[in-house]
Amino acid sequence: MPLVRVNATADRPGPLPGAPPLGVQLDTALAELPGGTPIAVLVHGFRFSPGQPAKTPHRHILALNPETGGRRAVSWPRALGFTGTGPGEGLCIAFGWESDGTIWQAYDNAARAGTALARLVEQIATRAPGRSVDILAHSLGARVALTAMGKMPAGALNHAVLMAPAEFTPRARAALDSAAGRRGRVLNVTSRENDPFDLLLEALLAPARGGGRSLGHGLEDAPPGWLDLHIDDPDTLQALAAMGHRIAPPERRVCHWSPYLRPGMLALYRALIRGALPFENLCAGLPPARPARWSRLLAPPRRPLPLPFAGNAPS
Repeated sequence: MPLVRVNATADRPGPLPGAPPLGVQLDTALAELPGGTPIAVLVHGFRFSPGQPAKTPHRHILALNPETGGRRAVSWPRALGFTGTGPGEGLCIAFGWESDGTIWQAYDNAARAGTALARLVEQIATRAPGRSVDILAHSLGARVALTAMGKMPAGALNHAVLMAPAEFTPRARAALDSAAGRRGRVLNVTSRENDPFDLLLEALLAPARGGGRSLGHGLEDAPPGWLDLHIDDPDTLQALAAMGHRIAPPERRVCHWSPYLRPGMLALYRALIRGALPFENLCAGLPPARPARWSRLLAPPRRPLPLPFAGNAPS
């Protein structure tokens, strides 16, 4: 079974319409899964709707062969090594949730989807005791992942990769101070390319939803299981190259999707979840970095740079 596709309906996980029951799919997939192979759950961000064919993530970044979405429709499963050739690749779960509508609606839905994700992980833990999951999430998907982290059993989470997370630092600290959070490892992938989106998050959501500072700034005084990865910092890119992971430098002043579109990024996550790049080695090999807000936007241009704002584009 190359890919298990799941949709959150309110706060519960379920199969796609017409598919076998979710429990049956998990039983089949986990029974064939060799020990030591990853179980990865992939979570999209804003402006997707599993119930709408033109907006479903299962035809976009969560598909083995994306059918919609243009240049941003990069197959996350394939890039992470899940091609469907056999159970030895591990288990990939594409997790869809309703993130269309206004930013306020999507932010609230993300919390409910996080509960659904936690319930999904509990089902996996029941069927495969001792196994843990890796979560890869973008934008508001990071809120889904952090909400789930706070409700998972201890040991259920291996890694959480948060790409340009649309969430606030108090929520991250609460998730880390949980049974799963205290034992899991979190890679927070940030870039000053995302500054305008972080500003909008703080301006639109923080006052109404009791937020605070965006995770795009990183997490100060973070525990050992948390690592901020600033992918627009030249010293960080040089250090990653020394570890054998060459990441393309930023080409745009503003981009919300660079944590997975930038050449080399998905290969880095693949190495992390498959054990080729241990989290501890990554932490030890990176220099201290905390680029100032707007440092990317205000930097003198080396050549003309496009501004890829896309108001209703899915993320």
